[in-house]
Amino acid sequence: MNTTDAPTNVANMAGEQTEPSAPRYPHAEWRLLLEPEPRTGAWNMALDETIMDAVAAGDAPPTLRLYQWAPPCLSLGRHQPLQGVDLARLRADGCEAVRRATGGWAILHTDELTYSVALTPDDPRADGPILDAYRKLSAGLVAGLGLLGVEAIMRPASAGGTHNLTAACFEVPSAYEITARDRKLIGSAQARPNGRVLQHGSLPLTGDIARVTRYLTFSDEAARDALAAHLRERAATLREVAERDISFAEAADAMRRGFAEALNIALTPGAPTDAELRRARELLAEKQAGMA
Repeated sequence: MNTTDAPTNVANMAGEQTEPSAPRYPHAEWRLLLEPEPRTGAWNMALDETIMDAVAAGDAPPTLRLYQWAPPCLSLGRHQPLQGVDLARLRADGCEAVRRATGGWAILHTDELTYSVALTPDDPRADGPILDAYRKLSAGLVAGLGLLGVEAIMRPASAGGTHNLTAACFEVPSAYEITARDRKLIGSAQARPNGRVLQHGSLPLTGDIARVTRYLTFSDEAARDALAAHLRERAATLREVAERDISFAEAADAMRRGFAEALNIALTPGAPTDAELRRARELLAEKQAGMA
């Protein structure tokens, strides 16, 4: 893998709202964790949090992580109540549940690419108000999609914002989330606890975007069907907007190059340190116990 991506012009491919006039960041060296083998939801969330802590402590460089999930897992926002989620049905289907360090609502992780970025709040790519940081980091996603031939935009912030009406995270796009063909494509969330920054999000590659409704509770099946239809109208998979199959490997390579170009970083492939792995194993037990 080439760790020093040459600059490429992705602005025109990624849509008119990619902010081509944005200031050029100073060059930086980041670590790339590219994980082709899927892992459990509890492990994925434990490792994201561990990397966030290691970066904040200066024990690891800023890190872009690209990964997958197996078995399918429903992740809940940090403060999302369990009310409205059918854990019994989820587990009967062989799926798992986990709570994220970030906010938002339920996401069913399957057939997707998940990214996470860990860095410090004084980095020019993440400084300022949270929405500014979100916009700057999300430019890497738009650039990556452009390299896949997908014209995507960041949905601009609006007065008052938008609010989910149910427990499903992909029901509506919120400020600076990524849309293509007027449908939500990438949902992200960010946490900034005590000098730490973690942003992660999901790019559904294929499948039924409304599968999450099977694991939510409703007053009747008609309400479930109505939300499923609404999700299919408002959100999309990469397969739908690209009109072709795109593998995890191809999508991950595009995201790697998109982040490198948009944020002016060199990504060096690496692996979690022994200390990160030890701490992640400790957090893993907490994650599993928290959803028992």
